[in-house]
Amino acid sequence: MQRPTYGQSPPLHHPVPQHVSTVPQLRSPPPPTAQPQSHGYDGSPYPQQQQQAPQGGNMFGQYGNFMNDPAAQIASQFGQTAFRQGQDYLEKNVNRFVNVSALKHYFNVTNSYVINKLFLVLFPWRHKPWTRRQASGAGAGGQEAWLYLPPRDDINSPDMYIPVMSIVTYVFLRTLIAGLQGEFQPELFGYIATKAIVVVALEILGLRVGCYLLSISNESQLLDLMAYSGYKFVGMIVTIAISEIFNWGKGTGGWVGWTLFIYTFLANSLFLMRSLKYVLLPENNNDSRGPMQTMHPLDSRAKRSQRTQFLFAYSYIVQALFMWILCRP
Repeated sequence: MQRPTYGQSPPLHHPVPQHVSTVPQLRSPPPPTAQPQSHGYDGSPYPQQQQQAPQGGNMFGQYGNFMNDPAAQIASQFGQTAFRQGQDYLEKNVNRFVNVSALKHYFNVTNSYVINKLFLVLFPWRHKPWTRRQASGAGAGGQEAWLYLPPRDDINSPDMYIPVMSIVTYVFLRTLIAGLQGEFQPELFGYIATKAIVVVALEILGLRVGCYLLSISNESQLLDLMAYSGYKFVGMIVTIAISEIFNWGKGTGGWVGWTLFIYTFLANSLFLMRSLKYVLLPENNNDSRGPMQTMHPLDSRAKRSQRTQFLFAYSYIVQALFMWILCRP
């Protein structure tokens, strides 16, 4: 039996691993799912993050290439041109019936104006003065002209915001009351809104006919009359809401409802008598500064008396009839 040489150890007592180079591979092997997507291994311990970065870059690169595509730029220019042409066409056709630039004047309001105006409509007894304020501005041909201030700068100026919101509130209030009484139907929205719009349309038509017969012409007459015809809904909303809260009758039923109806009717009538005076009873017909002009500069005493009677009939008789119709359940 031969003695073992120097450097050899018994194989059964002290085994020594023969493949030392395979041990570092057990520390951080790459994920199996990332191997099919990898394009190579550069020795970094985060191969998966290195693969996601090129993907994101490719995505933004494709998006940038799409925006730089000549076909996409042509389509974008074509869309912008079509939008401008459509906007111009709409403005030209709408301006045939409604002056959009003049209509913006009636929606130029503030929160303080709305609160003060509501208080004025409901409590007009001690308000003074009622004259609308004017300011100088550039008129036709570049000449100096005197124009009425917008509602936000003048409490006596008519606006469209309160009438429009009052009509919408009136429709929803009447529908809500019908629902609380178990009488709600989807058709109520259309029925109540149609009745309100028809009443306002008839009122404006009557005013226009009266102004034509009395030879009254105003540059902003139609929009002013539309605004004033909607203020009655403020009083009707108060009347209907308080009557239903106290549960004394429906609409204007009961002595509480009738008391509120009479008060809001008188307040609205006085408000219209004072406010429409500058339209139906102009004081300075020869004053070229103001926007109010009449067909006959020198009104006779008989013509002024007719206008006063027409204003009284509209403010009291017509308003009483229409407010009673709208307050009925």
